[in-house]
Amino acid sequence: MTELQTIEYPLMEAFYTLQGEGYYSGKAAYFIRLAGCDVGCHWCDVKESWDAGLHKLETTDNIVHLATENPSRFCVVTGGEPMMYDLATLTDQLIHKGFELAVETSGAYSLSGSWNWICLSPKKFKAPKEEFYEVANELKVIIFNQSDFKWAEEHAAKVNKNCKLYLQVEWSIREKLTSSLIEYVKQNPQWRISVQTHKYLNIP
Repeated sequence: MTELQTIEYPLMEAFYTLQGEGYYSGKAAYFIRLAGCDVGCHWCDVKESWDAGLHKLETTDNIVHLATENPSRFCVVTGGEPMMYDLATLTDQLIHKGFELAVETSGAYSLSGSWNWICLSPKKFKAPKEEFYEVANELKVIIFNQSDFKWAEEHAAKVNKNCKLYLQVEWSIREKLTSSLIEYVKQNPQWRISVQTHKYLNIP
């Protein structure tokens, strides 16, 4: 573990809720959303996170202190694209406080930090680095059109054998594509469906 030190990260928001999607869906979790992203998904539902300059820099000490005020010791770091930053200091301090750590990333930047769970959610606009396929615990592919099923399989062929495979319909077109998603998983049972339960439950 690196020596504990204080640095600053552009923090868009941090909040205590339930993980709404993927492998840990339904689990109480503290979310740390870092600002800054140049991947540019046109359907992104947190575009306000893209410009890091719009968000205040927070010290690791303050970020970790706020995290410890909640009863769960499961923390999800997301963005934006969190791997734009060296996350070693942040993860070291959270681990020091007893947190289990998960990250969601497009894989477009080099891996940093220490993680219990890595969710790789690749995007067409900026390809993942090869290193993520070897370490990903979860592959979550967003389905926006029918051609994305083939694209998902291309990534599934590259991940390690223990990686969990998830397909998640893009929220704004869920009524249009959910039936196709269900049929695809029935025919390809190595996949699971990820449902954005937090949006149905109207929680952050």
